[in-house]
Amino acid sequence: AMDSARTALRMGPQSVTVIYRRAKEDAPARKEELLHAEEEGVLFRFLANPVRFIGDESGWLKGVVCIEMEMGDPDESGKRRPVGKKGTEFTVETDTAVVAVGFGVNPTITQTTPDLETNRYGVVVVDPATGATSKKGVFAGGDVITGGSTVISAMGQAKIAAGAIDKYLMNGG
Repeated sequence: AMDSARTALRMGPQSVTVIYRRAKEDAPARKEELLHAEEEGVLFRFLANPVRFIGDESGWLKGVVCIEMEMGDPDESGKRRPVGKKGTEFTVETDTAVVAVGFGVNPTITQTTPDLETNRYGVVVVDPATGATSKKGVFAGGDVITGGSTVISAMGQAKIAAGAIDKYLMNGG
């Protein structure tokens, strides 16, 4: 979302607003990413959630209807979930929307490779020292083993896995 918002802002619109259902301190972006986006001029509307888009008679986007949110009781994991506040709908006028809804591992990985160990979210389980998966000769790195993360983290994991792959191949697999 931060990359999308900052890139959109550089394209010259009047403004760019990120609408997020949780509080600022609960945002999954790194603090530095939020700070840099704010410094560049990205606006934020926290504790708000889009519920529908409004178009004109020609189908062009004119607005996003949102609802104010509040943090509900903790669920079984102990994490508080955002809950919509009845009667708090408001409209943000806009002509463009970029939907950045998070991360999910491609489900075809678990469907096509059932013997590959994954966690309950479909994230591939690896040996962090090598990137080796539960399937012999298969290594992984990046978002598929961390969930959403940074490019720098993925590059570091790729370097570790590359070394392990080289060693694996040099030793005859």
